[in-house]
Amino acid sequence: MKYLIVGLGNIGAEYAETRHNIGFKVVDTLAAQQDATFSSDRYGSVATLRHRGQEIFLLKPSTYMNLSGKAVRYWVQKERIPQENIFVVVDDIALPFGHLRIRKNGSDGGHNGLKSIAECLGGPNYARLRFGIGGDFPKGAQVDYVLGEWTADEKTALPALLRNASDAILSFVAEGPDRAMNRYNTKR
Repeated sequence: MKYLIVGLGNIGAEYAETRHNIGFKVVDTLAAQQDATFSSDRYGSVATLRHRGQEIFLLKPSTYMNLSGKAVRYWVQKERIPQENIFVVVDDIALPFGHLRIRKNGSDGGHNGLKSIAECLGGPNYARLRFGIGGDFPKGAQVDYVLGEWTADEKTALPALLRNASDAILSFVAEGPDRAMNRYNTKR
């Protein structure tokens, strides 16, 4: 069975350490834990690994956030990955920093990357892992906050949180979305 794990973010050094790139950070962490290496390919950087007999494709789209669906559609079609085996990692300002929320499907919640994927796949019926980046910004400053860099305290906490999120991905692949939700969704 094949899985496509998509970490959403924007390419370029100016975005590398921003909150909006948490999807890239999570899949980078998983790749490093599994000794998988990313290489440039069509519409993004791709790494492959195996976990409990499953083939996993990690994708960091190079299309920028708002066109992420184009990359996802290409890899889903190329590798013939069923929609229920897509798992998208995305930032979420509605969740406290470091909290995880796995869903089997759902709305885009105003996230342009998720909106693009839903448009290209014909609907929102794909799983996602929302990684909380917090929402501590004044009214009208959402873009600056999301595209801003982590605070010193957040940077210190990130490595353990990234490992937890990458473990949640492996749980999704090995145990399915329901068990992954039960194990990794953060209780408020």
